[in-house]
Amino acid sequence: MPTINKNLSNLMWVERYRPLTLNEVIDQKEIVNALRQLINIPNELPHLLFAGPPGVGKTTTALCIARQLLGEEWRRDTLELNASDERGIKMVRERVKEFAAVMKLITGNRDEKPFRIIILDEADEMTSEAQTALRRIIEDSSRTTRFIIICNYLSQIIEPLQSRCVVFRFTRLAKEDLVRHLKTICEKEGAKFEEKALSQIYDATSGDLRHSINILQASAGMGSVTHANVIASRGLSGKSRVGEVIRLALAGRFTDARVKLFELTNVYGLSENDFLKYANQEAYDMKLDHPDEFAALMAEYDYRLAAGAHPEIQLAALLAQLGKLGSKASN
Repeated sequence: MPTINKNLSNLMWVERYRPLTLNEVIDQKEIVNALRQLINIPNELPHLLFAGPPGVGKTTTALCIARQLLGEEWRRDTLELNASDERGIKMVRERVKEFAAVMKLITGNRDEKPFRIIILDEADEMTSEAQTALRRIIEDSSRTTRFIIICNYLSQIIEPLQSRCVVFRFTRLAKEDLVRHLKTICEKEGAKFEEKALSQIYDATSGDLRHSINILQASAGMGSVTHANVIASRGLSGKSRVGEVIRLALAGRFTDARVKLFELTNVYGLSENDFLKYANQEAYDMKLDHPDEFAALMAEYDYRLAAGAHPEIQLAALLAQLGKLGSKASN
């Protein structure tokens, strides 16, 4: 046990303070209570599907289940795959099928669990063909394997997969719970902090605990967790910079908005999806005259990006449409 603690001490805070049991999972009380009931009868445990925004505990909860069900040797009997790295049918047929086909060795221990666990993270990034192939594997291997499928968008998981799992919808963490957890980390690490700075971190991450802890550690590394250090730690990915782009576009300054947009995406690495997310949050804070039309624009361009359209062209077109919306409001 001391060796484990020593190794943990060298990790990032997000790993050092990752819950090891369901009781330690932050918030998600209803889900934790339901899962606790399910794992009380391991042999009747169904396949599970966790859906919800990033950084709210989906993967951590899956690992806690594997650890509690399979005991000290849980890593030997657990296959954890990130489906966004290997999206195709080849991954399903080779890695998943091979692991699921192997019977778990029974040692005679009364507490031995007669199955292995496969955790498929970011499964909504898998192709429809791969998901279809996975459906059959889940059926054929149910005697030896339990699947925990994790996704951000439940709508991207085919219905036949959803119907084979018990679905749990994770929600964003409450502000008071996240801030309390950040405060606990600061106290354990001996880091100085300002209460307002912790609330500021929540506002910047919209309840993403993983992102919040990373910002907290970066801020603490600058001396203390203050308003100024939180802003510096967020870099240029914060929604305030995106808000500047939106304001320029609404004011009809298309060229200036476009330059700042591409500076964010091409120089500082802000993803197109994150730009839309921050733009949506920032625009509603502006209390626009036509929020319904803005919402329709965001939905249209979000769909275009999801369908595979060229990101730069689509975001530039969005800025042009926002210019028309701003002109309409001023008339």
